[in-house]
Amino acid sequence: MKCIDLIAGARPNFMKIAPIIEALKAAEARSSGLRYRLIHTGQHYDTAMSGSFFEQLGIPQPDINLEVGSGTQAEQAAAIMVRYEKVLLEQRSDLSLVVGDVTSTMACSIAARKCGVPVAHVEGGIRSGDWTMPEEINRVVTDSITNWFFTTSEVANANLRQAGVAEERIFFVGNTMIDTLLKQMPRLRAPEFWGELGLAPRRYFVVTLHRPANVDGEQQLLSLLRAIAQGAGGLPVVFPVHPRTAKNLRALEVQIPGMHYVDPQGYLEFNYLVKHAKGVITDSGGITEETTVMGVPCLTLRDSTERPETVTVGTNELIGTDPAKLAPALARLLAGQWKKGGIPEKWDGRAAERIVVELERLLRA
Repeated sequence: MKCIDLIAGARPNFMKIAPIIEALKAAEARSSGLRYRLIHTGQHYDTAMSGSFFEQLGIPQPDINLEVGSGTQAEQAAAIMVRYEKVLLEQRSDLSLVVGDVTSTMACSIAARKCGVPVAHVEGGIRSGDWTMPEEINRVVTDSITNWFFTTSEVANANLRQAGVAEERIFFVGNTMIDTLLKQMPRLRAPEFWGELGLAPRRYFVVTLHRPANVDGEQQLLSLLRAIAQGAGGLPVVFPVHPRTAKNLRALEVQIPGMHYVDPQGYLEFNYLVKHAKGVITDSGGITEETTVMGVPCLTLRDSTERPETVTVGTNELIGTDPAKLAPALARLLAGQWKKGGIPEKWDGRAAERIVVELERLLRA
């Protein structure tokens, strides 16, 4: 029996790991010779950012929780490496499977390889080219020591080939986050404030902001929010506020008409909001994938993206971080002139199945 460590530490990981758990359970039921150990690093440790996702997505309680808690990125990375190394030294696994591009992804990859445990990276090969993003550093470091790559796009495949990765180590499987979205779509539900705010389908916008370039400077954050509210054509704007952003908003003490701040939402509630929105304005990468599959217009407040297929195929457009660029983009959207978009190759809800098929083959070798 081969043991696979599934690493999850932050909110973006949970929706990517859920379908892999389901596929591994199915494999175990057919006596595949694989079993898994779910390891939660504790990088996101509060209920709003972690706990509700486990419940809503049917993720079992972790076998091991490293409980690293808060700290700077370096402090978190160091604590994760120390604690995961201890786990491996006490009970070694046969593979460490990491997902995405958060601190936990990089830290556990380093600890695993130093202990002689191979690493598989789900969502390997994506690149933004923006070295101001901590996630870009996490991606590059993780991929530099990864054994096997499970990719979401041909662009990611090309990035890996350009970096010298051999073809037999690259597996184009699709997008596990979309596996979760397609499975959970019938269960999406309106948040509690839906009626209170008078929301109606296609009659509001959703905003998410958390990147330092957009939220750490008070004037930049205020300018963006004002530009969004002014360009929304009188429609309400719902802003589930990331804890990092909430701190900065409290410091501003400015009320913006039409802007509704709400707490971070569970997976089912947030994606209900996205599905029924007129449009989404975000600086997240993952949300652009969900809007692409749901056919919802998306404006990304960044100058680059690690998910270019959401722009070339999907409903996403890069607007940049200049607040002045929001007005013309929102005017096009409100005028019905936004592109329709399509769904990228292999974003069909079966990525996790493909991953497990490859894992069975690789770990038998």
